[in-house]
Amino acid sequence: MIFLELVLQNFGPYSGKQVINLNPKIDEENSHPIILLGGMNGGGKTTLMDAIRLALYGARAQCSTRGNLSYSDFLNQCVNNKIDPVADTRIELLFEHIENDKPIKYRVVRSWVKNPKDGKDTLGILGDSDTWPDALVNIWDEYIENLLPLGISNLFLFDGEQVKELAEQETPPPVVVDAIRGLLGLELADRLAVDLDILVNRKLKEVGNSKDLANLEEIETRLTQQQEDYQTTEEKVEILKNQVEELEQKQQEAFDKFISEGGKIAAERNQLELQQNTKTAEIEQVRQSMCELAADVLPLALIPNLLTQAQAQGEKEFRHQQVQISKDLLIERDQRLLSWLNQVEISPVEVEKIQSFLIQDVDSLYAKALQTEAPWLLADDETLSQLDNLIYHLQNSKLSAKEKLAILKNKEEEIHTLERQVQTAAAPEDYTKLRQALEAAQNQVIEAKANYETIRRRLAELETIIAKSKRELSDYTVENIKHKNSEHIITSAAKVQNTLKIFREKLTLRKLNKLEEEVKNCFLYLLHKSDLVHRITIDTKTFSLLLYDLNGKAVPKHRLSAGEKQLLAIAFLWGLAKVSGHRLPVAIDTPLGRLDSSHRSNLVERYFPSASHQVILLSTDTEIGKKEVETLRENEAIAREYLLKYDSSTRQTTIQSGYFW
Repeated sequence: MIFLELVLQNFGPYSGKQVINLNPKIDEENSHPIILLGGMNGGGKTTLMDAIRLALYGARAQCSTRGNLSYSDFLNQCVNNKIDPVADTRIELLFEHIENDKPIKYRVVRSWVKNPKDGKDTLGILGDSDTWPDALVNIWDEYIENLLPLGISNLFLFDGEQVKELAEQETPPPVVVDAIRGLLGLELADRLAVDLDILVNRKLKEVGNSKDLANLEEIETRLTQQQEDYQTTEEKVEILKNQVEELEQKQQEAFDKFISEGGKIAAERNQLELQQNTKTAEIEQVRQSMCELAADVLPLALIPNLLTQAQAQGEKEFRHQQVQISKDLLIERDQRLLSWLNQVEISPVEVEKIQSFLIQDVDSLYAKALQTEAPWLLADDETLSQLDNLIYHLQNSKLSAKEKLAILKNKEEEIHTLERQVQTAAAPEDYTKLRQALEAAQNQVIEAKANYETIRRRLAELETIIAKSKRELSDYTVENIKHKNSEHIITSAAKVQNTLKIFREKLTLRKLNKLEEEVKNCFLYLLHKSDLVHRITIDTKTFSLLLYDLNGKAVPKHRLSAGEKQLLAIAFLWGLAKVSGHRLPVAIDTPLGRLDSSHRSNLVERYFPSASHQVILLSTDTEIGKKEVETLRENEAIAREYLLKYDSSTRQTTIQSGYFW
């Protein structure tokens, strides 16, 4: 947790709106822990501490100037006396903490006017997105208790007077004792013990005034009997339920046996035989179709080569016939040409040459088409056409025959399967036994389920009766139950008180051991003397410190100097803060008090830079003087410096950057 900004508006001596940057970061990479605020006595240092407490805790805040004032009177007291009575007084505290492994910022805003309505302030919580999460406002007290519990806040927000009081007294002051109890978790046990005493006293009064009613015993006896009947019936229901499950298992076994030994097939025998006859008739139809195909062209499928050869020979002879016809036509034309040439005035020699050419030309044209063998098929056009149709029809018949053969094969396999099923069927006498066994098992299950349902309904009726008796009993036993409960609470309270006592003692010892070690280490670190104290113990009842030397002898507190006592007190607070486990800012008002120069140097060099990741110091010019502030600056411990400038004539304080020097 880190305080980033404190805004004061018309609060105490701070008139108007004044802003203090509390962020210890110098830049993105570097940060210094100390925020130094200087001011003279009465200048408003303590008011700043009260503002932080008030912003966080509201009416629960342990502010230094509140005393016994009511919250309304305290808020009136905090209003600046120079402003208009209707003007707002406002405190804003911006802080950052880790939530769900992510940094998140909240701005706590409290505002009020003089004589606030209902004696309260107005609380608002501003989140990262500049929205007001109303749900967080409603649970703010619980939320801040998880971050900085009020009980241990004085370990982190303390002043020099607290240190002085702690140093001078043999036992810690009440403020520190409360913080220790909060740290150790003892206040919860103490509060529980007190609450138990109050509860016991209240119950004792109730026991003294309570009276039992006349017919209470009779109702309780009747209810007890009904509950016993219910329990007995419930046991019967469970027994019958198990019996039903066992009989259902036997029924399943009988059914499995009925199936495995052919009982089901025997019961379906007639249907199987009917299916077998149907399949046989279908096969006969397929075979009849095959006979019809065999009576047609299908047998020619046995001589496919002869059919192909006849078709090829017919086509060959047909082509030769066509060639011979065309040759004869061409020769006739040549004869007509020669006759014409003989009639015209052409010499016989020329005609003879033409005739020779025509003969050679015809011979060369039909030389390749000459038939080497004599035709033997002598088929005409119609015959060849019928042969083509026959071959085409034969192909279709062959495909149809293949399909019918496949159908025939499937039907025969189905018949064989049906024959095997019929063969596995139980004999009639065996089938009767299997069926009777299965029916007997089924009847037993039906009977058991009927009994189970009857008892279950009886159980439901008992539930209704018992509920009615309980309602009747409730009408008569309110006072009696209170009486018995009160007696039980009174008896148990004493046991709880003893347990709380033992728990408190063990918890105290366990946590004080760790606290003793931390306080000793912090004290030796601040004192820079390793031979003064060897061991520090803390009394489990008073929480006073006891010091021992190397020889185990007690070191009386009066032997310590005033400075050593203050360092011991600071070490005590420092150790408490460490043991708390909370990583929180530390704010110290008037931190050095009456320390001498050597002890003051130890505190400045060792404690302030290491007290926390953020240390807010509120000091006068005589506490952290010129030498001390220069030391802190040289050690790069200071992030920001402010001066609270107080004007005694107006009794107003303004905040300026810088320090006294």
